[in-house]
Amino acid sequence: MPEIWLNYGSTDVVLDIKAENLEEKIDAGGKTLSDSEIESKLGSLDISKPTEFVVLNTSESVRKTLSILFERYEQKSIPKPPILADRKIMNIVKNYLPEHNSISEFSNVENSNSKLVFIGEMEFDGLFGYETISTRLLKKFGTELMLSAYEKRKGDLPSPGQDVENFQIAKKFSEKFDILAIEIIAN
Repeated sequence: MPEIWLNYGSTDVVLDIKAENLEEKIDAGGKTLSDSEIESKLGSLDISKPTEFVVLNTSESVRKTLSILFERYEQKSIPKPPILADRKIMNIVKNYLPEHNSISEFSNVENSNSKLVFIGEMEFDGLFGYETISTRLLKKFGTELMLSAYEKRKGDLPSPGQDVENFQIAKKFSEKFDILAIEIIAN
């Protein structure tokens, strides 16, 4: 029986392929944005104020988003903002942005004098349904609320891709911060 290894959060999961499961097509139903539409949406970000970008995960979509944003900074002759990243992904961020020399470790949301703009790619999550910027912030800074999120789960089976009650805890937690977020849903 064939196997597929999938990235599921920070771990890899093995799936056994069954013939009866190959016929079902799952469609996310979203609209794919063209490059000009992406640039238009990112154009609404006010780059005139001091800003710091917080990169939460590394992917081609995140790199492309940063490239589009940095292009705007160059066009307006504004210095590129510093990039903050988790220690575990800092070297990867430095490798895919070699021309950017101001990359440092992200440790606290409240210690910044600049406007924080979080950039991350949405993924499936077994506890919250989706791993978003809100859930990443809760996992990193809201350890006291993680217990209540865990208690609100429905059973012991993961519920990826579902709108579950404990996701609302993460959303409420992130609303208390004065931040902006660029959430990427990539294909």
